Amino acid sequence: MGRRKKGRNVSGWLVLDKDAGISSTKALGHARWLLDAKKAGHAGTLDPLATGVLPLAFGEATKTIPYIMDASKQYEFTILFGSSTDTMDAEGKVIARSSRLPDIADLREVLPQFLGKIEQVPPVFSAIHVNGQRAYKLAREGKPVEMKPRQVEISDLQLLDKERHDSASFIVNCGKGTYIRSLARDICAACGVDGHVSKLRRTRVGPFEICTAITLDELKEMVHKAPAYEPDLPVETALADIPALAVTDNQADNICQGRAILAPDDLIAKHGNETVIAAKKSGVLLALMKLQDGCLHPFRVFNLI
Repeated sequence: MGRRKKGRNVSGWLVLDKDAGISSTKALGHARWLLDAKKAGHAGTLDPLATGVLPLAFGEATKTIPYIMDASKQYEFTILFGSSTDTMDAEGKVIARSSRLPDIADLREVLPQFLGKIEQVPPVFSAIHVNGQRAYKLAREGKPVEMKPRQVEISDLQLLDKERHDSASFIVNCGKGTYIRSLARDICAACGVDGHVSKLRRTRVGPFEICTAITLDELKEMVHKAPAYEPDLPVETALADIPALAVTDNQADNICQGRAILAPDDLIAKHGNETVIAAKKSGVLLALMKLQDGCLHPFRVFNLI
């Protein structure tokens, strides 16, 4: 028999404002320890250098993490011109230098080419698997790593300011899999200069925004004042774009037993096969169900009632 996990059964989402210099995994571990939570996970890794929104899921909310992994994101980042690094950020080793610096006109001219669906080559120092191993691990060992281009989508990219001659700040809204370090590299290449990311801050992941985020120090203070502190956002926060259906007591009993229920006619008329529906009983999330041939089949049941 496996050892039972210790900790409290807390469920919900917490938006962490991650500090620089700590990995996403360590930040999660610290938050989990502060809340004494039995189960936790995060949605979307941030580089140690980066700060900002790191959505943390606790308890039953971990079942909804996949719906955040595909969410759009917003970042603010700064490019320092004059040198390129092997990691494409300030933590790397300088591999090239250039004396030319882009002006505002140069930057504004090239930005439109990065809008929409574009091909992007991920950084060698990334967590992408190459031949069964993490790319960054191979790179650190000095082994050759071939990163294949992949399609990403950028819906908005704007120059925020260029107060200093050697740097510029931007804001970007992008889809899943976009690497800001690669975007910065490509902006520099389009301008014919060297550069790397000196600052990176994520300000939104899907419905989770920086205005609702708290730091680990703030969380520590909250837990000190209220030891029974729990995540402040409900499990269904991650399911904002998924249609909901209120179910009866009898339907709820069937769903909890893993049995399908008949879908209402109006639901069938409005949504097609394979549509995911959030079933709720008395306003509380009960299960995620898939619409198939006139029936709703539960595939993820929550223990919140």
